[in-house]
Amino acid sequence: MRSNPERRAALVDAAIEVLAELGARGLTFRAVDSRAGVPPGTASNYFANRDDLLAQAGGRFYERLTPDDESLAQSLGGPHDRDHLVGLMREVVGRITEFRTGFLALLELRLEATRRPELRAVLTERIRADLDFNVANHLDAGMPGDATTVRVLYLALNWLIVDRLTLPELFSESEIDELIEAAVDRALSG
Repeated sequence: MRSNPERRAALVDAAIEVLAELGARGLTFRAVDSRAGVPPGTASNYFANRDDLLAQAGGRFYERLTPDDESLAQSLGGPHDRDHLVGLMREVVGRITEFRTGFLALLELRLEATRRPELRAVLTERIRADLDFNVANHLDAGMPGDATTVRVLYLALNWLIVDRLTLPELFSESEIDELIEAAVDRALSG
C-alpha cells in the first residue's frame, strides 16, 4: 500500500464526495479516482479493499469536523450557563451542516454498517470516542447538565441535522434555532 498521506487524504475526501452523491453502491475505486482527478488505479494502490476505504471515510469525517485546539478553547470559554450551551449547540449544528457531503456520506456509511460487521465495529468505536470526548469536555468545562444531557442533545440534534440536510424546507432557520433552544432546555430539565 502506498503511504503518501496527502494523496491518501485526497482519495478519502473524494470517497466522501462519492458516497454523498452516489451512495454506498456508487463507491468504487474508479469513481474515487475520477472524483480525485488521479489516474485510474490510484485508489487501489492506497486501500486494501473497498471495506478499508469505507472505514477510512468514516474516520475522515470526524477528522475534518474536529475543531482545532484554539477553536475548542474559545467554545468552552465564557460563562458556563444555559445560553452558552445553546450557542454551542447552534455552532455544532451549523458546522456539521456546512459539511453537507460529509454528513450525508456518514449516513450512507451507517446504512452500509448494518450489512458489514467490520464497518459497524469501526463506526461504533469512532462515534463512541467522539461522544465520550464531548461528554468529557462538557463535564471538564463545568457546563450545565451531565453526561446524559450531552447524549440527549447528541440524539436530538443529529436528527435535526438529518432533516436539515435531507428535507431543507421542513423547518425554517428560525424554527431550527427554536428547536435547538428547546432541545437544550429539555435536556437540562431531565
